[in-house]
Amino acid sequence: MGVEPVPGEPAAVADLDGERALVVADYHAGIEVDLRRDGVELRSRAAERRDRLADLVETETPDRLVVLGDLAHAIGDPGRTEQTELRDLFAALPGDLDVTVAKGNHDGDIDEILSDVDQSVEVTPGHGRRLGPVGFAHGHTWPSPDVLAAEVVCVGHEHPVVRLEDEVGGRRVERVWLRGGLESEPFDSFHDADLAIDGELVVFPAFNDLSGGTWVNVQGQEFLSPFLPEGLADGQAYLLDGTRLGEYRRV
Repeated sequence: MGVEPVPGEPAAVADLDGERALVVADYHAGIEVDLRRDGVELRSRAAERRDRLADLVETETPDRLVVLGDLAHAIGDPGRTEQTELRDLFAALPGDLDVTVAKGNHDGDIDEILSDVDQSVEVTPGHGRRLGPVGFAHGHTWPSPDVLAAEVVCVGHEHPVVRLEDEVGGRRVERVWLRGGLESEPFDSFHDADLAIDGELVVFPAFNDLSGGTWVNVQGQEFLSPFLPEGLADGQAYLLDGTRLGEYRRV
C-alpha cells in the first residue's frame, strides 16, 4: 500500500487495493495560449507533454490514470488549441485505460471535452474521490470527509517549488513533493465534525513545468490551497529525483 513517486518524474504510482494507478497533477493543456496573451512568446510544448505522459503510462503499465485536477488550463470555455491538445493526448493513451480526473478550478468544461474519447473517464466533484486506501482531490477546495478518511490523501493545485542558492549566489527553482501527516484540526473545523483523521498528505508537483508555483521555502509566500500550510503536519520536501531536502520551511 502507498503512493510512491516515479524517480525523476512529477508523477507517482499508487496501489489502490490491487489496482495500480499512475497519478499526476496540473497538466494544464494549452497553457502557452494563455502565456502569449500575457506577452510571453513560447512555442507549443503540447507534443512533449503528451509524449512524456504516454511514455509514463507505457513504462508503469497502470490500470488507471488519475489526474489531480487542472488537466485543462483555460478557466471557462477552452479554445480550439486546448481541446485539440487534450484529444490528441487521449488518442495517444491505451483505449482500455480507466481515467479519473479530480476536477480542478481550471477544468470547467472538461466533462464535455472528454465525452467522446475512447477511454472510460470519471470526472469527480471538486471535493475529490476516494479509491480504496487513497483519496484524490485537486486542492483548490476542501476535500470531503470520505477523502480525508483515506490512509493517503493526494492533492495538486499548489505547484510546490523551492528556491535553491549555492555558495556563490547562484539561484535555481526546483519542483518538489511535499509529504507529511494530515493535521486534523483545520479539516475538523471546516466540516464541523470530529473526523478522526490519521493519514498522510502528499502535495504533488505540477506536471507542466511552465505553470509556475508556490515557493514553499520563501518567507512570506502565501499558499493557494485553503487548507495549506495548516493541514500539513511536519511537511518534508523532496526533489523529483528523490533527494530529501528536509522540512520545507528550512530548505
